[in-house]
Amino acid sequence: MTRKDFLVSAAAMPAVLSAQVTEQKVQRKNRIKQGVCGGVFGRNMPFEERARQAARLGAHCYDLSQPEQWPILKKHGLVPNMTAGGGKLTDACNDKTLHDAIRAQFKENLPRAKKEGIPNVITFSGNRRGKSDEEGMDNCLLVLKDVVKLAEDSEVTICMELLNSKVDHKDYQCDHAKWGVELCKRVGSPRFKLLYDIYHMQIMEGDIIRTIRDNIQYFGHFHTAGNPGRHQFDDTQEMNYKGIAQAIVDTGYTGFMSHEYSPSQGKDPIATLDEMMRICDV
Repeated sequence: MTRKDFLVSAAAMPAVLSAQVTEQKVQRKNRIKQGVCGGVFGRNMPFEERARQAARLGAHCYDLSQPEQWPILKKHGLVPNMTAGGGKLTDACNDKTLHDAIRAQFKENLPRAKKEGIPNVITFSGNRRGKSDEEGMDNCLLVLKDVVKLAEDSEVTICMELLNSKVDHKDYQCDHAKWGVELCKRVGSPRFKLLYDIYHMQIMEGDIIRTIRDNIQYFGHFHTAGNPGRHQFDDTQEMNYKGIAQAIVDTGYTGFMSHEYSPSQGKDPIATLDEMMRICDV
């Protein structure tokens, strides 16, 4: 090697070493198994790069993916968690006219989830459209009592998402933990639980940690985001996610908690995700 070659090689070494350090897998405590939703990566990152970065940062699962994406997730050691179950956000279990279609969707999606090793499928209450809390709950029970038997046989958990009806999803019925928990009690199966979205429930009712402690047996999954704005959780918003994560760990919860925020404009999505996961790695 000539002196010139040596100097060129030496000059390149810091950049190479820096890249290697950047690409090393991040070691987490993993007392809570963290995951991601697609929005944390912004808009333009290819799916496989999202999966690779999520795995490198210590994620365990990736929520709300499509069947064609599952092999990519598994390649990177990620669980394709929380896939389609039955119904859609605005039109779902509280509408009796949709029950036949919803049953058919669950009959397809629950066995497929079992085959693919997917632990949870998602469902919704649907919008109220004038229904009282009691009528909406009765209607939900009609279909859920049927499909939860298949969920038990498939060893897959149906999770109904709690969403706010104040800011993002006007008229949505399952908008308070108390209503959702009562529905869980009436369904009466460990294979029907709630997706407790911390952002949404902070908007509707707050008292996040007490609600988690008192009702953890009815919560099958968690989503995170900062409020206000649904961005990363930092000193511009009102929740202490380190305290929330610690409270979840202290209950003995063994499921997933996935990040569903959208990074603020100008934020590097990978560095931001690394920081959000660090905050919750209690």
